[in-house]
Amino acid sequence: MSAPQLVVHRDKELMAEATAARLITAVVDAQAARGTASVVLTGGRNGNGLLAALAASPARDAIDWSRLDLWWGDERFLPEGDPERNVTQAREALLDAVAPDPSRVHAMPASDGPHAGDADAAAAAYAAELAAAAGPGGDVPVPAFDVLMLGVGPDTHVASLFPELPAVRETERTVVGVHGAPKPPPTRISLTLPAIRAAREVWLLAAGEDKAEAAGIALSGAGEVQAPAAGAYGRDRTLWLLDGAAASRLPRELYPRASA
Repeated sequence: MSAPQLVVHRDKELMAEATAARLITAVVDAQAARGTASVVLTGGRNGNGLLAALAASPARDAIDWSRLDLWWGDERFLPEGDPERNVTQAREALLDAVAPDPSRVHAMPASDGPHAGDADAAAAAYAAELAAAAGPGGDVPVPAFDVLMLGVGPDTHVASLFPELPAVRETERTVVGVHGAPKPPPTRISLTLPAIRAAREVWLLAAGEDKAEAAGIALSGAGEVQAPAAGAYGRDRTLWLLDGAAASRLPRELYPRASA
């Protein structure tokens, strides 16, 4: 477990641009060290803002997109191409512009795919894909993601792990179907906390006043069942990336050390 490090940016636009630059550096460094890199993307307002900033960055071509594996932390269990699916939004924001190797874009199954209507079977299939890509000797059957990004919801949810729901209590499986989510659509697929914690680095993104209470709660010692964001951390590094509005309710002892 790595203790959270905080970086607070002036506004959400600067946060997106700085995080895109940070991600480019992380991927380039991983590719230089190991030949390939593995990143878990997140959707939502902040995740898509980051992808758009990455697409607009003149440094994006420093990444060898053919040697980058892309995964997702969660997905809405909707038909392929639905505009609400995270992978659809990622393609529009970034992927169509950089043309990664299609075999290395690991989208979560759609509701009209081979596991039509069965989110649990779709989750099991994604878990099997992760396990097949995992290296030997790991405690959790997922790749050692270089960077795993998560948006933080106003209720402290990350991926599709919502407070008090069964998915946030999962300790064995790496991917689960989520039923009865409190925000639409109610049926989703999500990585679990054990899969998230296998990442080398976990980055949590929060921008806007509606995220301030969630950030304050998660960073104040709350339990992960009540505040899932509190249970998201990386093996080597846990980085909270916030704008000034989202940082406005941080514990006083943390804020002086959080600036950018």
